[in-house]
Amino acid sequence: MANQIPRIIIGRLPLYLRAITRLKKEGHDYASSHELGKLLDISAAQIRKDLSHFGELGKRGKGYEIEFLISKLNQILNTDDVWRIIVIGAGDIGSGLARYKGFINRGFKVSAIFDIDPQKIGKKIGDLVVKDLGEMEAYITSNQIQIAVLAIPAENSQDVIDDLVKAGITAILNYAPIYLKAPEGVQIEHIDPSVHLQKLSYFLK
Repeated sequence: MANQIPRIIIGRLPLYLRAITRLKKEGHDYASSHELGKLLDISAAQIRKDLSHFGELGKRGKGYEIEFLISKLNQILNTDDVWRIIVIGAGDIGSGLARYKGFINRGFKVSAIFDIDPQKIGKKIGDLVVKDLGEMEAYITSNQIQIAVLAIPAENSQDVIDDLVKAGITAILNYAPIYLKAPEGVQIEHIDPSVHLQKLSYFLK
């Protein structure tokens, strides 16, 4: 089913989950598509259309039962369990990700961080100790890791991607400022803050 749903819709589901979780914290039991739309600046019609791909999730006249929708979205996104992830690169971005405590509440736990710099290897970052990149493939295999976060310079990224795929990684979040290649079946999400800043700067005329 996942391959039949447009990626743009999948990309909006975490936004719906975040908004509905916020409404739960505010004490709501139900939420309408209009309420979600106001929080996200997405039309109510678009929200209803997106969620309809996954069955009848709402009730006419009442909207979406929040507890049920949170559970359903977590199930759809496979975040109803905790995924162990690794971070490649112990620089500013990688170190920040390793220390960040917000992942665990969303179904992810950073379990290891790797680098090639001898001055960083063995250094403690948060609850983790930086491992030698040479240990990466064995760690992935022995711990059945499927998700990796890449936070290294662009010039080293493709070689590391190839090693990750060889070791069995099937999902990669890439912070390197370059678009990388991976074989079919391996998902890569690219995050480049400078691109988003350039979009913002356009509106500052």
